[in-house]
Amino acid sequence: MRTTLSRLVFASVLTCRLCLAQSPEPVDDWKPAPSNQAGKQYPMVNSEGRVKFRIMAPKAQSVGVTFRDSSPFTKGEDGAWIGYSRPLDQGFHYYMIQIDGAEVPDPNSRYFFGAGRWGSAVEVPAKDADFYALKNVPHGQLREIHYFAKSANMNRHAFVYTPPDYDKDPNRRYPVLYLQHGGGEDETGWGRQGHAGWILDNLIAEGKAKPFIVAMEYGGNPFAGGPRPTNAPPAAAGATNRTAGGPGGRTFDFSAFERTLLEDFIPYVDANFRTLADQPHRAMAGLSMGGMQTRSITLKHLDKFSHIGVFSGGSIAVTNITDMAAFKEKVKLVFISYGSGELGANRQGGFGGDPRANTTALKEAGVHAVFYESPDTAHEWQSWRRSLREIAPLLFKD
Repeated sequence: MRTTLSRLVFASVLTCRLCLAQSPEPVDDWKPAPSNQAGKQYPMVNSEGRVKFRIMAPKAQSVGVTFRDSSPFTKGEDGAWIGYSRPLDQGFHYYMIQIDGAEVPDPNSRYFFGAGRWGSAVEVPAKDADFYALKNVPHGQLREIHYFAKSANMNRHAFVYTPPDYDKDPNRRYPVLYLQHGGGEDETGWGRQGHAGWILDNLIAEGKAKPFIVAMEYGGNPFAGGPRPTNAPPAAAGATNRTAGGPGGRTFDFSAFERTLLEDFIPYVDANFRTLADQPHRAMAGLSMGGMQTRSITLKHLDKFSHIGVFSGGSIAVTNITDMAAFKEKVKLVFISYGSGELGANRQGGFGGDPRANTTALKEAGVHAVFYESPDTAHEWQSWRRSLREIAPLLFKD
């Protein structure tokens, strides 16, 4: 009896191992990824969300990709290496090609700044991609600006989105959303990866959001080797505004960015764009590290911001508010969002508690608080694109 049972168990284990080793072939309905360089056929994406790569490297000894659980790459007679990723979530994903142990950008992909460097990314078409699609609607402008920050004694680089009718009426003024990127990214993130301009163009065209300006600055980079603003001096000594709770327990220091935002960037935007330069018409939001910055800065400066948006970067608990009556009077919206894959018993602790429960407690205390969960996404751009779509109609309501 025991011998027979042992044989059955061994056969079952062997069968399972064979099943794992013989993964099914990808579905053959490949299409070029939307993130490819013009005219490039690869990478390709299929209906499973798998990505097919073709890399010309005839002298290479090995080629692969940084996506975990990818297939081995095989070399053809023409010197091209072919390999496949595992099924990926819908949306945007950074990656690099591995050639003989070196990580390099894919020459077929457009380049984006993420993970502390310029590199490749692939867009897996999402079922709900229509809300950030380029459509035949009036478009705003994503304006690239350079300005000098006295607080840091350096030239800074930023982007400002102005809504479609901004240049038609020189007397009209607009509210402003200060929108921050995540760790390892920079001020290009929301315009390129996030499609913030197209999201707002479409919402405004549909009458779902009021026109407002969006200002996007460089919030710092906790990853080694990250960029610095033009002519940046060494990091300032004596900074004390440290916020814990980042990825891997990393401690962030937001003090330099806080000074630049409040003393330089907001005054620059108010002086050079037609803004409604007061607290009721000023919002701040951000993703991941940018959400942490938003939470830290807005709670200390309620006289500056009336709308708060935190995407995958913590939450605001009732215990974080020292004067609830004043908070409810000044703050018109607290918006907290996460991807569904970020939530759960094993993940909430790093966010300063259960973000959904914290938001519910704020609502029960009389705060206009909204919690949004992006379905079937995790800590990724599809969660944050959807978060911008959800928060924009809630901003600057009469």
